[in-house]
Amino acid sequence: MDLYTYRGIQVKGGVPREIVDEVCIESRFHLVVNGEEITAMVASAEQLRELGAGFIVSEGLADRVESVEAEGNEIRVSAGVKPGGERVLETSGGTAYLRQVPRLGAGPRITIDDVYRMTAAIESEDWRKTGGLHCSVLFYDGFLEAKACDIGRHNTVDKVIGHAVLAGLDRSRCVIGCTGRQPAGMVAKAASAGIPVIISRAASTDQGIKTAEEAGITLICFSRGDRFTVYTCPERVEGIAPFGEGKICGDSGYVREGR
Repeated sequence: MDLYTYRGIQVKGGVPREIVDEVCIESRFHLVVNGEEITAMVASAEQLRELGAGFIVSEGLADRVESVEAEGNEIRVSAGVKPGGERVLETSGGTAYLRQVPRLGAGPRITIDDVYRMTAAIESEDWRKTGGLHCSVLFYDGFLEAKACDIGRHNTVDKVIGHAVLAGLDRSRCVIGCTGRQPAGMVAKAASAGIPVIISRAASTDQGIKTAEEAGITLICFSRGDRFTVYTCPERVEGIAPFGEGKICGDSGYVREGR
């Protein structure tokens, strides 16, 4: 990822010193679907085809895309767009579309060690350098398939979902890992894409958890070091019985010690 270098004065313990910092680059792109611009996106200028494809699928506008091209500040997508959907402004300032989330099937089963391993894969060198990026990863059948970093947490999820779309992967066999918070809009992206497991280093919200329950998604948050919290559908995580034993997706209140 391209980064800018800036000089600054850092004060530590009351003592100033000159430093050189690497800083994220913020760009703006226009998403054009079937010849019509539907939104402008503030994003990092990498994996733009994946960003376009992922946004269309993760927002429930289409189940697949026919073609994606990125040129200059435009991302042009051709897709069979579904009717309906109310356009709203997300908590991050991004665009989202309100739609009923689908109910997902059984999906993959993972272990406690898988959660640790997948969480460790979320970090990147650019994330550590800048402190200004979010990162997401996509695991397919237990193997790391894609990674994306961006100034926006929504964009990182769109980019890894877009990879799955463009690669023709069975998204019901995927797991998403993310550095970002999981409100309803973020969880709904995974639901619309048909991805049944989310692992986040950060928190959720009440509506994020309710959306995961509605969609039948296993929502794992506060995954840091050797701890994590499972809010919904614990039966997909082996080794946390008796908490997940005999439960079904949609039941609430099953929590692994986390915070």
